[in-house]
Amino acid sequence: MSNNTISINGKSRYYEPAPQDIDIENFRKVVTSRRSVRKFTNKPIPQAVLDDCLDMALLAPCSSGLQQWEFYVVRSSDKKAKLVKACMSQLAAKTAAELIVCVARTDRVDEFSRQMLREWPMPDVPKLVQRYYQLIPYNYAAGPMNSFAFAKKAAFALGGLVAPVPRGPYTKSEVELWAAKSTALACENLVLAFRAHGFDSCMMEGFDAARVSKLLNLQDGAFPIMVIGAGERADDGVFWPQVRFDRKLFVHEV
Repeated sequence: MSNNTISINGKSRYYEPAPQDIDIENFRKVVTSRRSVRKFTNKPIPQAVLDDCLDMALLAPCSSGLQQWEFYVVRSSDKKAKLVKACMSQLAAKTAAELIVCVARTDRVDEFSRQMLREWPMPDVPKLVQRYYQLIPYNYAAGPMNSFAFAKKAAFALGGLVAPVPRGPYTKSEVELWAAKSTALACENLVLAFRAHGFDSCMMEGFDAARVSKLLNLQDGAFPIMVIGAGERADDGVFWPQVRFDRKLFVHEV
């Protein structure tokens, strides 16, 4: 039996053991030292570090494995100046060594569903998996003026009277939220990777989305969810201590 299979109840199953040598205190240090840094030094981020951070971003969890994200590393001085302006000329944007626009995509569901079946990482694609990826494009198709969405919503609401059913995403805006959620997970991977490499970041939502979309020539189905400025933290790059409210407001046992 190969290293990546295991026998369970007489059946061969894929096996991927979890590593046991992860240092939780180092991980905790990465998480707790991550701050929204508003001012950076002029130290550049080495290309190898930037590439490694982006590679770790691409390993984030995503709905159905469809990788609904894109990252635009803005290098052109002209585009960078326009991007800083589109970010309201925030200090974090003006001083960042790198500016990365994080884009969510809803227009590649069909393409990536087919690609998932072509690049399935095992010799045989299970029939259930084949059917799943054949149906996914229909699941996320809203139709003209959300016409498909409302029909699906009514059908699932009826089915939901007798059994649990998925309650969306149906409409164009719901599908955009679906893509944005997965993209945001990749953004978190990215900023934690920068911190682990000794660099810092600022996740900026304060930007002119229309101008950023025009700058990157984004088409319908692609939209920016945040701009990340990254670089070395300046001595006065964090403006105030972190504020977190009482844990009881957020964590509940039911």
